[in-house]
Amino acid sequence: MIDAPRASDTPPPDQSRSRKREAALRPTAPIVPPSNVSGRALIIVIAIMAFLSCLTAGAVTMVRSTASAWQSEISRELTVQLKPVEGLEMDAALEEIRTAALSVPGITAASIIDRAATERLLSPWLGDDFDIDALPVPRLVILTINEESPPDYDSLRTAISNAVPQAALDDHRAWTDRLVAMARTMSLLGLGILGLILAATAMTVIFATRGAMAGNRHIIEVLHFVGAETGFIARQFQKRFLLIGLKGAGIGGAAASFVFLSLAAWQALTRATPLNDQATALFGRFLLPWSGYFWIAIVIIVIAGMTTLTSRLTVIRSVREIDHARANPAMVEVD
Repeated sequence: MIDAPRASDTPPPDQSRSRKREAALRPTAPIVPPSNVSGRALIIVIAIMAFLSCLTAGAVTMVRSTASAWQSEISRELTVQLKPVEGLEMDAALEEIRTAALSVPGITAASIIDRAATERLLSPWLGDDFDIDALPVPRLVILTINEESPPDYDSLRTAISNAVPQAALDDHRAWTDRLVAMARTMSLLGLGILGLILAATAMTVIFATRGAMAGNRHIIEVLHFVGAETGFIARQFQKRFLLIGLKGAGIGGAAASFVFLSLAAWQALTRATPLNDQATALFGRFLLPWSGYFWIAIVIIVIAGMTTLTSRLTVIRSVREIDHARANPAMVEVD
């Protein structure tokens, strides 16, 4: 005979509701304790890798942008070079070249580099007291072409040669080809470095995840023994590593963006100085276009996603190893 519950054994309604509220408000501890995952060290490593990756992506974008700007500037202009020879009236010959070039369709402007401008171009190397007439210095005529309707280079070269046989037309194709080859080489090199950095990041995450798995193996075994699926266990780890990946990649990407902004600010503040002129001549402008910051954001997302996916795959593989060890106890004893 089962005794009916006494009134004293039943908690009052107010006390029951209070216990339910306390249970609802009580924080749920994570299955994978954060202290068991070496988060700080991994965040620092991912931040360093992300910083190097974002620097590489930004540098590749900057090189391509600078090469494209140089190529555009070179392709908009042509140069006619006239070397001084005996019996040649230089000023009259330059005017004939200018007139002949303007008669060809597709040439929008032609400007003669006068003596004063030529002396200013040569003064950094020859000084201010040299005699330009005593040196075989060629004179230049700069031609501006119509980009939408460029001229026929053979017809232009023929017209200039008929006017002044000593003149030579330079269409800058050699320089353009070199710039394109340089931009492609730098892009391929940058992509290769970026791939190596991402591979190193993936290996770091794999080792960190395996370390976390080793520290939490008893938790994983208990969860798996009571019926927790592999996907559920993997999600507990990937949430933790997603947060770590976002923090590390965000810090590295922000640091790389700060470097590019600092270089652009330095170049703007030190304009018209020898150091700035040399840096600009060698590397171009340190101005990262908006597409560069877009690629930095893409790198941050890729590193965070790669961290999450790598940890998930590592956890799934580790759980399978646990299942395999349980299915073959003899192998575990032999080992």
